[in-house]
Amino acid sequence: MSTQKVANRLVELMRKGDGMTAISELYADTIVSKEMPGYPGGELTSGKEAVTQKNVEWFNNVQEFHGSTISEPQVAGNHFTCTMDFDVTFKDRGRQQMTEVCVYEVNENKIVNEQFFYNMG
Repeated sequence: MSTQKVANRLVELMRKGDGMTAISELYADTIVSKEMPGYPGGELTSGKEAVTQKNVEWFNNVQEFHGSTISEPQVAGNHFTCTMDFDVTFKDRGRQQMTEVCVYEVNENKIVNEQFFYNMG
């Protein structure tokens, strides 16, 4: 699967609200996920199991999704990026609008690195 196909599949699944399938299907066992400094669960998460758990905790903290937009992916070599906008009410911190730039690295048809840059209002 090319980087473009991995990118397209990730965007397709995210638009359906199926991020857990994206992790299961597209992420390498050795995935490294990097959040912005100050992220409640820690800035760096390594391994598919730990990244899955981080996402389970994030989704469990969601009280209500009000809307989301996922851009088309932009591919450069074995990297791609997309933007994600979310309007979410969290159980522990109320309603927030999030704008996020997501950068992914693909190796051997799997996402091996992801990094997020975001602003929450």
